[in-house]
Amino acid sequence: MSLPRRIHRILGWCLILPFFVWALTGLVFFIKPGYQAAFSSLTVKTYPISKVVQIIPKPEWQEIKLLQTVLGIHLMVKQSDSWQQLDLNDLTVRPQPSADALQLLIKDAIKADPERYGQDLRTTEQGFVTDTGVQIQLDWASLSLSQQGKDTELINNLYKAHYLQWTGQKTLDQGLGMIGLVLLMLTTALGIRLLIRRR
Repeated sequence: MSLPRRIHRILGWCLILPFFVWALTGLVFFIKPGYQAAFSSLTVKTYPISKVVQIIPKPEWQEIKLLQTVLGIHLMVKQSDSWQQLDLNDLTVRPQPSADALQLLIKDAIKADPERYGQDLRTTEQGFVTDTGVQIQLDWASLSLSQQGKDTELINNLYKAHYLQWTGQKTLDQGLGMIGLVLLMLTTALGIRLLIRRR
């Protein structure tokens, strides 16, 4: 067996696992099973504004949002590319309410999809978790919600596996990615050379 053929075979063995992972995860990304639920948006439930609100905008405000939830009326303003929630009376920063109040807000939001979020909600150090295991994060400043279930975590891990992010260490994972690409290019180049030589 010639040296190029021997090297080509060794490289092929080295790439068996990455090729299998790329093929399997690529199939999942193509079919996208469960993507709709895993990455579905979750928003606070809003109601018609119950009273007249007069606001004099400040020059530094870039955007204004006014909405009403189960907790009352919320005023959000964007300045310096970041959102703040303000008190309607004196326009000072509105502090985040108690965990019970936040639970009331989120429970009102998850009623829209009880199959995914269930009925119960508990508070944790990281945020809130439903009885179906979905983790929910609340950004009080912009009054926005994000959700992540086990299916979301699984798909995110498949993306990491696809891009050879196997160790969790950014530098090491980048090194693995570069090695994988170099081996792939070497295998292809040697394969082309062997094919030309055979002809």
